[in-house]
Amino acid sequence: MLDHGAAPPAEGSDPQPQQPPSRPGPLGTLMRRKPVERLVAEGGQGEGGSLRRSLGMWQLTMISIGATLGTGIFVVLGEAVPDAGPAVIISFVIAGITALFSALSYAELAGTIPVSGSSYSYAYATLGELVAWVCGWCLILEYGVSVAAVAVGWGQYLNELLSGTLGFTIPDVIAAPPGDGGIFNLPALLVVLLAMVFLLGGAKESARANTIMVAVKIAALLLFCGVAFQGIRAGNYAPFMPLGMAGVSAAGATLFFSYIGFDAASTAGEEAKNPQRDLPRAIMLSLVIVTALYCLVAAVAVGALPWKKFAGTEAALAGIMKDVTGQGFWAVLLALGAVVAIASVVLTVLYGQTRILFAMSRDGLVPKVFSKVHPKTGAPRANTVIVSLFCGILAAAVPLGQLADATSIGTLFAFALVNVAVIVLRKTRPDMPRSFRTPLSPLFPAIGFVLCLWMMGSLDVVTWVVFGVWMVAGLVFYFAYGMRRSRLATDQK
Repeated sequence: MLDHGAAPPAEGSDPQPQQPPSRPGPLGTLMRRKPVERLVAEGGQGEGGSLRRSLGMWQLTMISIGATLGTGIFVVLGEAVPDAGPAVIISFVIAGITALFSALSYAELAGTIPVSGSSYSYAYATLGELVAWVCGWCLILEYGVSVAAVAVGWGQYLNELLSGTLGFTIPDVIAAPPGDGGIFNLPALLVVLLAMVFLLGGAKESARANTIMVAVKIAALLLFCGVAFQGIRAGNYAPFMPLGMAGVSAAGATLFFSYIGFDAASTAGEEAKNPQRDLPRAIMLSLVIVTALYCLVAAVAVGALPWKKFAGTEAALAGIMKDVTGQGFWAVLLALGAVVAIASVVLTVLYGQTRILFAMSRDGLVPKVFSKVHPKTGAPRANTVIVSLFCGILAAAVPLGQLADATSIGTLFAFALVNVAVIVLRKTRPDMPRSFRTPLSPLFPAIGFVLCLWMMGSLDVVTWVVFGVWMVAGLVFYFAYGMRRSRLATDQK
């Protein structure tokens, strides 16, 4: 309110000194937020070019299914069944319900903030830069390590396919990582490089190849159910929960690794034609399809093979097909489907990893090379090559089990933050247009948050140690590089 009674300054007197613009203190710097409107306005823009909006709802759904369907059934099932026994079916349900609550939150934020950064960008708009960085760092762990873990399992099914068709297998010395009987996992590196080639062609071309691969792997899983159903023995379901609820929970935490696909869809926000409408639909539809298939295949698998025989079996479904039919033909068909299925997961999850780094680079938190877009293909070429080489070498050198659990904890932490972000954005921006609203908010996001923490607590101590070391490394990088080079920081100078 103006004070009309105040006397004007005397003539010739010094004017009041201009106060310099205030700068945020240390806490304010760490908590600085990027407005939703700015995030959306900057969407698609990178160094030297922009991403292209070319993906419809069907393609987005296929990206979700492509990134999700395959990992838990074709690869991790052999590790989860020894923990839970036949009750692994419940483990899939628990992991699916946990994913559902987080998927609802993702659906709301993906429609409200349709950008490439996924949960990293959602945290930036609601929880501040430091939390966004931590979330982005978790996503790098989630996506990058997931690509490597899935690629490791790809080699197992490739050997099944080669054995059934050509009568030979790739020797363990070049088909398994150190600690698993080999020196270097060449097949794992090759499948990552193959995915890299598709991604360098652009998002539309990659989505077209992924759609074909998704159709093949759904057909392969339905074929498995049809054939293996003949081998079901009621006695294989008893005892149903031999290791108790603790085993079911531990298996569920490991299997949650299989539900990161809808997160990959949210990274396509800047390449979707109508992200506000299509992203929420794609996220929810893909989760329903994948969960139904996971539970169906798991029920048939544990009914056809005693649960104790799953230990150490990474290509379990192909082995079940061979045992049930007594013929190698069906196992070869399934192995072919698995080879295509897992290649699809590698492709779509690698896509998500590059888009996360694209968003973080555009914000200045990681080097600019990750946001350079090729003018012809619209793909972040240097980003794709760097990430692919890193993931490929990781896949060739690290055993599967450690990778899968490290991915699970990064995924769960990122999902927990997304649930918090929904609650915060509802509180701070209640009138913002939302194409999808999480029902019963803040109850459902709060349940999703608690479930994520509960499943994180089910993971072993070694996984937590790896996660802690990863977080410390991320914070060192942020304070040494990202905090000063952040675009929000440079805009204030």
